[in-house]
Amino acid sequence: MLRPAYPIYTARLTLRPWTADDFDDLYAVQSHPDVPRYLYWSVRDAAEVREDLKIKSTLSAISEVGDTLSLAVVYREAERVVGSVSLHWLSREDGGGEVGYVFHPDFGGRGLATEAASAVLRLAFTAPIDGGLGLHRVIGRIDARNTASARVLERLGMRREAHFVENEYVKGEWTDEVVYAILRREWAARRAQPRI
Repeated sequence: MLRPAYPIYTARLTLRPWTADDFDDLYAVQSHPDVPRYLYWSVRDAAEVREDLKIKSTLSAISEVGDTLSLAVVYREAERVVGSVSLHWLSREDGGGEVGYVFHPDFGGRGLATEAASAVLRLAFTAPIDGGLGLHRVIGRIDARNTASARVLERLGMRREAHFVENEYVKGEWTDEVVYAILRREWAARRAQPRI
């Protein structure tokens, strides 16, 4: 069970549940032609964004295996939602989860996705008694061509564990999938290292 206390603040970001007022910002992300390039979905129109926002607004807690937490990421300097970050609970027995993120390209290269995903890893790995999910291992799956996303996962301390060649047929072409992962003990060791 994961029901975070909102909002969640990082150095530059506010992570919070989605609201109907986020439509314009979410539309700016999902209608941008560069955003879904390496994702399963294509550029979305207003009706599709409204439907996705309706779904996202219900994903503010994780109650059971299979649930997803989806949070709006507000960049306080810009005073707007610039992306989303998610955590999916994959397995109780194996303590597995998956992190994901999608950001507007205009806000790329600033470390915002890393900062947001780092906050979600904290929720994933922190013990339930301390408000987290207490997972053992978290993965990140990306299209092998998405080098920017690979850099985010690497900055989070995740290791590249697998490269599946042409394992999915997406948008009319065979694509490679790369899987990254980090264990709770590895995450804890990184947090314990002194910052230089």
